[in-house]
Amino acid sequence: MKFRTEIDIAPLHTRIGYEHRTLALGSCFAEQIGARLARAKFRVTVNPTGILFNPLSIVEALRSYPTPVGREELHCDGGRWFHFGFHGDFAAPTADEALQRMNAARRAGAEALDTADRVVLTLGTAWVYERGGEVVANCHRQPAAEFTRRRLTVEEVTEALAAAIEGPLAGREVILTVSPVRHLGDGLAGNAASKATLRLAAEQLTERYDRVSYFPAYEILTDDLRDYRFYADDLVHPSPQAVAYIWEKFSAAALTPEAQALLPEVEAIAAAAAHRPRDPHSAAHRDFCRRMLERIAALPGVDFHAEAEYFRQCIEINS
Repeated sequence: MKFRTEIDIAPLHTRIGYEHRTLALGSCFAEQIGARLARAKFRVTVNPTGILFNPLSIVEALRSYPTPVGREELHCDGGRWFHFGFHGDFAAPTADEALQRMNAARRAGAEALDTADRVVLTLGTAWVYERGGEVVANCHRQPAAEFTRRRLTVEEVTEALAAAIEGPLAGREVILTVSPVRHLGDGLAGNAASKATLRLAAEQLTERYDRVSYFPAYEILTDDLRDYRFYADDLVHPSPQAVAYIWEKFSAAALTPEAQALLPEVEAIAAAAAHRPRDPHSAAHRDFCRRMLERIAALPGVDFHAEAEYFRQCIEINS
């Protein structure tokens, strides 16, 4: 008997290998997949200017990376300086400190975009908040009366992302996903309409561009796992078990065959570097570190700089 319907995901046209550089932008699910890629030692930059929930804010972030933030763009509330295009993590007690954080983030974004040949965009919601006719990335807990809330159309999402694909993302391979995180603030019906909007836009973009692929993260959680035990306690975000399952599906579909073959060894070395031995001064641990350095040397295409430095220091301390 079958008790669930697994999704059969064909290998994506766009694949990520250790030789590639990846920029991941979007909702908090982009952070989770980005963290998994980073943990597996892929070259990835995730949300340089913070989490971005809607497609228009993702597109605006891509356009803004080369441009410094001006003081006139900042707002102050209760001694806290912030920007409607940045996550609250970049707010600061002074304007100068906020500008320093934000401009450093934009420089990091510009560098990541300039070097990336792979881009993962995770679309969270089609609902947007407009202030003065412009969509904001974050409302920063400002009064609701300052904003107008509306749902983007499929055409708006499609054309905005198409402009980015032909503009800042020109020449780059793109993987689109719809976040499985539920936006209950929109209501269940509103969340369903929002996800449907994003999914239709993603479908149109994959049909329009050969270098755009779609990975069904949303469908895996809602149609394959399909159970509240795969959600966190807030019943909104996927549980760690669900994220691990989606990562398994992602790595099988979106990583190159060469990267998939290396992945178990890479994860084993990373885990070994994170482990703290019972007796760090023993001869056995020194020999273990030497073996790890030999395994790292056998994987020249993987960035094990931090791990190699740790193992070398362990050997030097015990020599």
